[in-house]
Amino acid sequence: MKVIEAGVAAPGKKVAIAVSRFNSFVVERLLEGAVDTLERIGQINPNDITVVRVPGAYELPLTVQKLAESKQYSAVIAIGAVIRGGTPHFDFVAGQANSGLAQVALNTGVPVAFGVITTDTDEQAIDRAGVKHGNKGSEAALSALEMINVLDQI
Repeated sequence: MKVIEAGVAAPGKKVAIAVSRFNSFVVERLLEGAVDTLERIGQINPNDITVVRVPGAYELPLTVQKLAESKQYSAVIAIGAVIRGGTPHFDFVAGQANSGLAQVALNTGVPVAFGVITTDTDEQAIDRAGVKHGNKGSEAALSALEMINVLDQI
């Protein structure tokens, strides 16, 4: 039986991070976690990391698609935060971001890591940005690194 597994060190690879500006009080922590993980654990050179800022989570799929289609990056990480409010806006934005990002990965063959948190409250969002539940930006970076290496082995 052949088993393909990969580590997370990916020196020499280039990674893009698309980051929404909306809910920046949380998103900036997620970005810091992702960059730290790429550099420290993934051994990615800071010059090989490109950060692209967009207005919100709804704009992430198109941006990530352009980055993936450019063939400049081994993986793209999408980072954002959608926090439920008093309107159904949350459901539309979170759902479209999720399905759009998944479609980009399938259409381009480039790993797309999902670092978009979806929460009911600001407190939950803060917890997922490194306070109580780890940093979801860091987790997305780990996923991207592993997928780079898995796909290189297939």
